[in-house]
Amino acid sequence: MRGRSYTAWLGAALPGELGRRGLAVPVADLAERSAGDLGFGRRPPPRHGVRAEAARCRRARRHDRQRSSLRQNLDQQSYPEESPMKLAASLAALTLALLTGGTAVVAGHRTPAHQTALEEVVERGEIRVCTTGDYRPFTYRDPKTGQYTGIDVDMAKDLAAALGVRVTFVPTTWRTLMSDFTAGRCDIGAGGVSVTLDRARQAYFSEPYLRDGKTPITRCENASRFQTLAQIDQPGVRVVVNPGGTNERFARENLKQATIVVHEDNTTIFDQIVAGRADLMITDSSEARYQAKIHPELCAVHPDQPFTFAEKAYLLPRGDEEFKHWVDQWVHLRTHDGTYRRLSDAWMR
Repeated sequence: MRGRSYTAWLGAALPGELGRRGLAVPVADLAERSAGDLGFGRRPPPRHGVRAEAARCRRARRHDRQRSSLRQNLDQQSYPEESPMKLAASLAALTLALLTGGTAVVAGHRTPAHQTALEEVVERGEIRVCTTGDYRPFTYRDPKTGQYTGIDVDMAKDLAAALGVRVTFVPTTWRTLMSDFTAGRCDIGAGGVSVTLDRARQAYFSEPYLRDGKTPITRCENASRFQTLAQIDQPGVRVVVNPGGTNERFARENLKQATIVVHEDNTTIFDQIVAGRADLMITDSSEARYQAKIHPELCAVHPDQPFTFAEKAYLLPRGDEEFKHWVDQWVHLRTHDGTYRRLSDAWMR
């Protein structure tokens, strides 16, 4: 039997005159009115104060979204013939779900209650930031103190201040960044994260805050030898890479004759070039500039004309439009009001 729209299904399932008179009102409306009439699900009066009132408003907005989502979900589905008894059971389940903020199942379709990351962060009083701590100037974890510093560390602190919450940095690696993020260990990912299509399949990216690209860094006396990929991809040339990120991927995709040397510790990888254990590294222009600044022996090769185009942005939960919109606005403001430039200049100049 062909399925029918929710309204037609409900109208036919209601007995006699109720269905014919068009009293098949949306279930969400019925549940909402039932809650008001019966007094179920009412919360106690909010405490006095701005934070209590803000929390009440967030709850009200969340409940409005839940009801709207439920109505839309119901109206888009097709429902089979049901007996009045089954209809009554469905109505009861929906009413209970709306009263408790839970999850309803109607004709096999699940409608989950939803809370955005923006609301969760504010209610928790904490924003959790996944970061590798090994990629200066964006993120660095001091092994002695455990303290994090860097451009994106400072930006994360600014973001937390804008939300009125504390920031907690969650350690990760380039190999495990996406699995840690998608597992819900953190609310955002930060620390010089490059935008890639593979990552974008698993998470959202914020509005970009920096344009970047891959360029070589080598001992200054060798800079003229490694201007092009053809010059680099020669037998006997040793290219050092950190594992699991876009640097290793670029090297393996573009170098077929040069020797790729994997160095696990990204915080000491440039010492390998200084000591002569590797000839060069191909990394982001921003990192090449910074490392050339703190290692006088090293020179960034054409950082203004990198081999690739790339952008850096913050990882955000996939599907959470409200949180993405808020973070995008924050990035836009901070990249135009001088905040990002001020924080970046403290590291790059």
